[in-house]
Amino acid sequence: MGISGGIAAYKTPTLVRAFIKQGAEVRVIMTPSSKDFVTPLSLATVSQNPVFSSFISEDQDNPLWNNHVEMALWADYMLIAPATSNTLSSMAQACCTNLVLAAYLSSQCKVFVAPAMDLDMYSHPANQKNLETLSDYGVVVLPTEEGFLASGLLGKGRMMEPESIIAFMEKDIYKTLPLKNKKVVITAGPTQEAIDPVRFIGNNSSGKMGFELAKRAADLGAEVILISGPTNLSIKHVNIKLEQVVTADQMFESSKKHYVDASVFIASAAVADFKPDNNATQKIKKGTGFDQINLLPTPDILAYLGKIKKDQFLVGFALETENELENAKGKLESKNLDAIILNSLNDEQAGFGGNQNKITYLQPNVNPISFELKTKQEVAVDVFDQILLKYEKLS
Repeated sequence: MGISGGIAAYKTPTLVRAFIKQGAEVRVIMTPSSKDFVTPLSLATVSQNPVFSSFISEDQDNPLWNNHVEMALWADYMLIAPATSNTLSSMAQACCTNLVLAAYLSSQCKVFVAPAMDLDMYSHPANQKNLETLSDYGVVVLPTEEGFLASGLLGKGRMMEPESIIAFMEKDIYKTLPLKNKKVVITAGPTQEAIDPVRFIGNNSSGKMGFELAKRAADLGAEVILISGPTNLSIKHVNIKLEQVVTADQMFESSKKHYVDASVFIASAAVADFKPDNNATQKIKKGTGFDQINLLPTPDILAYLGKIKKDQFLVGFALETENELENAKGKLESKNLDAIILNSLNDEQAGFGGNQNKITYLQPNVNPISFELKTKQEVAVDVFDQILLKYEKLS
């Protein structure tokens, strides 16, 4: 985020905080004149990153170069707010007189500018031409708002309010996301099959992998239905709807309901394979002669979805302890999947409960792709990278 020297700079700590609240990491650079309106200390505090305003910093009397190229290449998006008349003119003419302009001219990412100036200055033909030039260069120019200006006049030229800037950028970014207007359904966590009111058959799944997959799908623009068994996890994302279930039968019914219009379905849940034939209505006491539990198979959700598959891209998970690749390939074929993700309990630090995972991604008639041990957040990125490469309808 670049800040130039206009009175609207006083709003930038609020804007930085709003970005961080949305999950962004923000680094701030300033023009020298912007420090007349807002302090680097305030921005460093809210961004939790150092703030730079010159090409050189001093460290114990030793000059250090503030690498504007590294700053520019680090960013996924760049916003200059407020963007004053002087800054906009320099951007349009490639006039590099400060760190903000140097970073802009070195940027490879999408750039947004939020103009801020008095109404007559804003409407001047030279400024309008500069804005048109920047638009032609691919810079996204945010509209200005009307209201009281620093001059005391009333009119157009105010910088957008922070919440409006966030909303505008989200809407603009959404249009470029590969999963926009797509529905992705993900199952997560364990299921629990009751023996009596206090005991159940279950497993050690934490649901973390499925929740990370849901977050990644939502960040790629999808409408996400996350069907989760009992976990300690929570999730808040405008594009994610969480449906909580307990048993395999409940997960089956919810999966069938949402599968019909899904573009992608990822079955990452660890569904219990068996359920008690009968569950007691009262707690079973010790010494009652109870010595066995008769079990029935639970629905094979993935096999059912594979049989009725039409245009959906269907992905399964296989947790194996032996003959991992052979077993995963067998499930890939027998259940009519587009891909299957293999976990092995033989991999240390991977699998149930932890924050890391090590996967192999298998597809029909393609060599398996094995990944190193990574965080489950990074694994979710890898999984969707593979899905997007294969499923052309999503790109």
